[in-house]
Amino acid sequence: MSKGHERYQQRQRAVSFFGKDLTRRSHAKCELCAAAGEPLSVFEMPPLSPEPDFDHCLFVCPTCMKVLQGAPIVQPERWRCLNNSVWNETPAIQAAAVMILRRLESEHPWAGELLEQVFLNDDAQAIVDDALHWT
Repeated sequence: MSKGHERYQQRQRAVSFFGKDLTRRSHAKCELCAAAGEPLSVFEMPPLSPEPDFDHCLFVCPTCMKVLQGAPIVQPERWRCLNNSVWNETPAIQAAAVMILRRLESEHPWAGELLEQVFLNDDAQAIVDDALHWT
């Protein structure tokens, strides 16, 4: 087994320890779109710190996971749900919502209008800035 794969496995085990706390925080729903009854996975907001950080993790459904990983956005109207998550008190959730809205705003005026209303606290803004430098 390669050292890279071994480090990846160790990180995944460490992140999996956040599962119960993320389930509690999310009420077993996707933290971006509020989908219930779907398998949820942990997404770490980039860039990744040397050690997994609970405050940079989100619990998301498969559709949100794909978009956060850079997949093309289909069904743009589905993402109106970000109107709720962009106001979440958890900075990583706010930051993820802002990142998706920024991808939508050039073609969908409602996304730009929502972004104009958003105020990010310093923690959320730092996560957005870090993620923008990573991508």
